[in-house]
Amino acid sequence: MAFGQQSGPPAAARQVQELLALIQDAGHTDFRDARGPMGFTQRQAAGKFTRDEAAAFIDRLQEAEIDGSDPVAADPPERLSAVEQTMRRMPAGQLAAELQRRGWTVIEP
Repeated sequence: MAFGQQSGPPAAARQVQELLALIQDAGHTDFRDARGPMGFTQRQAAGKFTRDEAAAFIDRLQEAEIDGSDPVAADPPERLSAVEQTMRRMPAGQLAAELQRRGWTVIEP
């Protein structure tokens, strides 16, 4: 499968229209507007879904309407910069020494 290709048959136009109506009922203007809150990929934000993806999103939005819950996607994993990743791997003693070198007071728990 090529990069960015769908992994299944495309959603029917009726499914996409139903999904768009549910997205708009949830307070978004279009798929791009709902990209972050719904967890859409760039392809999905352009309105291109597989049948299974569209069905899953439709089910999630319909359930949210019934429950009165928020249909947003689960929290995305925290994205750390390269510096933050390096600091997390750094031993605590080394990090404390660097902070002290910079004038900070370090207290051990």
